[in-house]
Amino acid sequence: MSTMRVVSAMVSPLRRISPVAVRQGSKRCFSSSQNLQATWGFIGLGRMGFPMARNLRAKLPAEDVLFVQDVNTAASKKFLEENPEGVRIASTVREVAEKSENIITVLPEPHHVAGVYKQMLEPPSLLKDGFSAKERLFIDCSTIDPMTSQSVASAAHASGQGKFIDAPMSGGVVGAQAGTLTFMIGAAPEIVERATKILSLMGKRVLHLGEQGAGLHGKLANNYLLALNNIATAEAMNMGIQWGLDPKALANMINISTGKCWPSEVNNPVPGVIEGSPSSRGYEGGFGIGLAAKDLKLAVKAAKESNIRLALGDTAKAFYEEVEAAENCKGRDFSVVYRHLGGKE
Repeated sequence: MSTMRVVSAMVSPLRRISPVAVRQGSKRCFSSSQNLQATWGFIGLGRMGFPMARNLRAKLPAEDVLFVQDVNTAASKKFLEENPEGVRIASTVREVAEKSENIITVLPEPHHVAGVYKQMLEPPSLLKDGFSAKERLFIDCSTIDPMTSQSVASAAHASGQGKFIDAPMSGGVVGAQAGTLTFMIGAAPEIVERATKILSLMGKRVLHLGEQGAGLHGKLANNYLLALNNIATAEAMNMGIQWGLDPKALANMINISTGKCWPSEVNNPVPGVIEGSPSSRGYEGGFGIGLAAKDLKLAVKAAKESNIRLALGDTAKAFYEEVEAAENCKGRDFSVVYRHLGGKE
C-alpha cells in the first residue's frame, strides 16, 4: 500500500464538466428546450445518503441536475420535496448511470452494491446509449468487503464504461448532516483530484490511501481497532466502578494516561461521564451496535481472506453479535456493550 496522502478539501473550485446535450425527440429527454450543464447521480438515500445528497445538491451550480434513486420511493419523493430545484427522480439505477457522469452510491451491504452496479453496467453501452459519451466516474461510499468492491471495480474498468473508486467514510450521521465527513479513498492517482473535488462537496477531508481497495482496507482496519477499544473501555470502566472508583475520576485518569482512546475520551460508555454522549442519552444515536458488528465482521472476513492472524477478532465479533441480539441493547449506540456487561447505570 502506498504512503497515505491527505488531500485537502480546500481545493480549487470544481471545474465545469463538459455540457451534455439533451437528445431532441428521445424518450430520455427532460424537455425539448433544456440543456444540462452537468449531470450527477446519487443512489442510496438512507440515514447517511440522504444528508450527503442534500449537501451535494446545495453546493452544485444551480443549473446542474442531480438524479437520485432509492428502492424506498418515499425517500426519493421526500428528497425531491425538500430539494425541488435541480433534482430529478430516476426510475432505475440504470437510468442514473445513463444520465449522469459522476455517480455516487451509498448502500448498506455488499450484495446491494454488487446488484446495483450490475444493473448500471449491463449492457455495456452507457457511453453509446447515455446522454454523454464521457467515461463515468463511479464513487462507492459504502462500507463493504474489499473482494466485492474489487469485483465491481473490475467490471466497470473491463467494460470501458468508467472508473471506480472505493470511498468509505467516517463521521456518522452527524458528520453527514454537517458536511464534515472524512473519506478514505482507494483510487488511481490520475483520478484522485477529480474524486476529491466531488467528495469535498459532502465532507471535510479526503484521504488517499492508495490504489482501488485501499480506502476500504483502511476503513476496516480503523473500525476493527475502534470495536476492540470500545469493549476494552467498557470492561475497564466497569472494573473500576465495581471496585468503588468514581466514574468521572476514573475516566479522567485514563484520558491522561496510556489507556486513552476515542471510546474513553469522546464516547465513554458510562452514563453521565461525558455530557451529551450516547450513553448519557440512554445509548440513543451515535454509531449503532448493528453497524459496529457489521464492520467488525467485514474486517475479520477480509483479514482471513488475506491469511492475516487475529488474536481478538473472532471473540469480539461473537460478543458484538450477542449484544446486538439483546433486547435492551438492540438499535442502540455501540457503547451499550457496557450495559450488556452489567455495568452500573
